[in-house]
Amino acid sequence: MTNPCRRIAILGSTGSIGEQTLEMVRAHPDRLRVTALAAGRNAERLMKQAEEFNVDLLSLADADANPGLQGTGRELLTGSEGICELVRRAEADLVIGAISGVAGLRPLLVAVEAGMDCALANKEPLVAAGEIVTEAARQSDAALLPIDSEISAIFQCLRGERTEEIEKVLLTASGGPFSTLSEDELQQVTPERALDHPTWKMGRKVTIDSATLANKGFEIFEIHWLFGVDVRQIEVVIHHQSIIHSMVQFQDGSVMAQMGPPDMRMPIQFAIFYPERVANDLPRMSLAEMGQLTFAEPDTTRFPCLRLAFSAARAGRSYPAVLNAADEVAVGAFLDGRIGFSRIPELIERALEEHQAFDLDTLGEVEDADAWARSYVNDLL
Repeated sequence: MTNPCRRIAILGSTGSIGEQTLEMVRAHPDRLRVTALAAGRNAERLMKQAEEFNVDLLSLADADANPGLQGTGRELLTGSEGICELVRRAEADLVIGAISGVAGLRPLLVAVEAGMDCALANKEPLVAAGEIVTEAARQSDAALLPIDSEISAIFQCLRGERTEEIEKVLLTASGGPFSTLSEDELQQVTPERALDHPTWKMGRKVTIDSATLANKGFEIFEIHWLFGVDVRQIEVVIHHQSIIHSMVQFQDGSVMAQMGPPDMRMPIQFAIFYPERVANDLPRMSLAEMGQLTFAEPDTTRFPCLRLAFSAARAGRSYPAVLNAADEVAVGAFLDGRIGFSRIPELIERALEEHQAFDLDTLGEVEDADAWARSYVNDLL
């Protein structure tokens, strides 16, 4: 029996996840076909991708970008509405959501409401609007498949299991590049140092979020919304080697773990071909060569972003949207050299403390909370 060719649209195609997704297309040309590509502002790279994969429907968030489409037969949609229109017209079986930040929320909702299955690499839509996204998926019967390595690990551990039998989810964290630094040393961290992650190759924002442990805090929301796990059942464990990607402990005391080399192409492929496991030539794990695996509790004194995420998750309402937006602004300011590394959690905490929470029942209300947090943090800056 011939396996059908799966049509995929990639939102964020020029970023780390987008590029690695295209590696999977190269590796499986008989199984995958790209129908649409969306990027932020890297018009040159987007055009090269379109030429290689013969894609005619393109989108750039930067409306002023000029990739030179004359005579190519390709169509370019621009701006935030252009990305949403691309999703509507993509004719995709699976949409890869890899747009950094909450900018990926609207196109994700367009895909989900249309009943398209979505593979999620960016956490922010589920942080800011988890209930809205998952309810839309329930109503349209669209699948939400995790690409993030730790969330994919939990997804795989729960395959065939009953979620009501979960006692605890053990969410692993590499600890980032600064796990051994003192509070004084953390204040001297530069963007260049923070972007040099010891294990993973990721985009700029998610790399900084990994260094502050905000990224691990965001994964709490993914676990809660994708698997229906109560926040109180989630425990973060520092595991520097990034070999065990996460674990699930069941009510009988059994613990299931998903292991593998720290390579994002594995969870990407698992999501693309789910529920099938497809053979590949990716690196294999050698337990003998691996040596010792270590585990430790996270230090939320030196890395308060994780504590703040747990607090926002428990409080609910509009706090998670504020957490996400404040983090985006603070990380951007750090990368621009306007603030020090330790000010990132300070700004997030002040926004959460000053915010007057309200219920989030619509996308407009999510955007109101997001706008308030951005304005507040920018004023502090």
